[in-house]
This record gives sequence, C-alpha cells and structure tokens, in this order.
Amino acid sequence: MSTLERRETRGILPDLFDWFDAPFTAPFTSPFSLLRNGEEHAMRVEDYVENGDHVIRAELPGIDPDKDVDITVSNGVLRIHGERREEKKEGRRSEFRYGSFTRSFTLPSDVEVDDIKASYDKGILTVRVPRPKPAEEEPKRIAIEK
Repeated sequence: MSTLERRETRGILPDLFDWFDAPFTAPFTSPFSLLRNGEEHAMRVEDYVENGDHVIRAELPGIDPDKDVDITVSNGVLRIHGERREEKKEGRRSEFRYGSFTRSFTLPSDVEVDDIKASYDKGILTVRVPRPKPAEEEPKRIAIEK
C-alpha cells in the first residue's frame, strides 16, 4: 500500500532572504539563532490514516482560507501554499511572522484527484485524500484442457 510522502520545501538551512528578515537589533545569543529564525515561516502539519483516507492537517491560525490558501494537485504532488499578510500600523512592535509558506506531499499513484476534499475550522486546515477501495473479485475458475 502506498503512503503519502512528505516533501519539505526548505532544506537544512533557511533561504538566504530569511536571514535578512532576522531582526538585527535583537540580541545575538547563539550562532544558530539565525538558522532557527527561518523555521518560523514553516507550516506545521500532521498526516495520518483515518478510515482508509490519508488526512493532512495544517496549523494556519489567522488565515482567511478563501483568500490566503491555495491547494493544488499536479503530477502526483499535493501542494498547500499560504500567505500571512501584515497589517501596517504605525508605532507598534510585532514579533508575528508574515510571508508565504508552502508544503508539498507526494500522493500515491492510485488516488482519484477529484475526490480530495479540504475544510478549515478554528485555524486548522484539513485535507482528506480518499484511497480507492480494492475491488473484491470473485475467484475465476480456470478450465483444464484435455
């Protein structure tokens, strides 16, 4: 039985541009603090099998799923792309992270793409990937030729 395969869009090191987003005014306590900074953009997910369906849940609080999330399937890969936009307000400090994030999952070859469903409730995006039920065949009797 095939299983979903998680494909990370980030490598071990964050993108170079994430380093420039790091607050240079913050105290530099560790040589790895800039590396941890790139992880804050990542979308946290869990995936599991429930009732024969593959389920992917992603933490996306504060997102408008109609405007800020795009789920696509192409060439056997399910891609969840989101963007958190910053509201510009003068004279305030914010440690919230804004920007885009993407996670990709390789789908089994026998998945029917039209049956994939997604829902969003209380900051959690849930994508259900139904697996086809194996057809139960009647045993076929083979005649013996004489």
